[in-house]
Amino acid sequence: MKTFNLTSALFIALISLNFACKKQNSGDENGGTVNTAKEFTAKYGAQKQVKEINASSLPQTVTFLDGTKVTFPVGSLTKGGVAVTGNVSVEAYEVLKRSTVIFSGANTNHSSGAPLASDGFIFIDVKSNGVSVDQNLAVPVQIAIPAKRDGATQLWIGVDQQDKPLVAAAENQMAWAAPRKANGQVPNDVTATQNTFTFNFGSLGWINCDVFYNYTNPKTTVRVEVLNNPGSMASFYSYTGETYVYFCAKGSNVVAQLYTPDGPNKVKSYDNMMPVGSEGRMFSFSIKNGKFYYAAQEITISANQNITLSLTETTEAAIQAAINSLNSY
Repeated sequence: MKTFNLTSALFIALISLNFACKKQNSGDENGGTVNTAKEFTAKYGAQKQVKEINASSLPQTVTFLDGTKVTFPVGSLTKGGVAVTGNVSVEAYEVLKRSTVIFSGANTNHSSGAPLASDGFIFIDVKSNGVSVDQNLAVPVQIAIPAKRDGATQLWIGVDQQDKPLVAAAENQMAWAAPRKANGQVPNDVTATQNTFTFNFGSLGWINCDVFYNYTNPKTTVRVEVLNNPGSMASFYSYTGETYVYFCAKGSNVVAQLYTPDGPNKVKSYDNMMPVGSEGRMFSFSIKNGKFYYAAQEITISANQNITLSLTETTEAAIQAAINSLNSY
């Protein structure tokens, strides 16, 4: 019996030690389930949805989980200019809440750097035999995005800092630019009807409904220094880097990311693009090597403002809660 008890105790100790090692290596010492910012955006950001349609039997409409509808008319899908036939996969991401924008490592920056107030954006790709069809459509698709307010919105397409179609590669950063003008595409201004923004759009990729935020206010440049920064500044979708800096306006769905380098651990807004007098929350979070860091400060934007955020170690759950709270901020 003594031998049995000793062996059992040793076995339990070894199992416990092995579990503890696995737990530590996975970042769970902080209550976390991810080790990097990229894993964080992949887990909590917008998730890919896939629908199958028959390109030989258009028109067809697909509806996604958060209510976005996309209708593909006859002749809309081509590959190398040749009409696509047979079954195709429609891949989509819906980003309709402020928290989803942040969890996805995205933003609502116009390509000029001016902050936009988002009415929601989506990503659409169509693949035939695993290869994407032509992004510029032969015939525009019709898109319907749920509207949370009355009035008009404007249409934008996702680009990188060189105004090229946005892809998660290298150090590309998300921004929004005027969409391609296509035959049959509605004007850039779209008015909500029956709680929906419905419009024709001539391109696939990232598609946005936004308006400029406080566009008539005087503008300034805001600079932020991030103390105790464990990593480098993150690009779109955390393809590179670990640390994000955002300004979220109070009472408006603005998610302005600050990513332009301004010195070691410093970033700035685009020059003379932040509206003076706007109230909101400036915050930063970073995830590296299974550790989580966060800092936040309530601010009113003033001329030539310099802000210091000091990251402190926290938990994955705390960062999630802080980001989710911004939906009603």
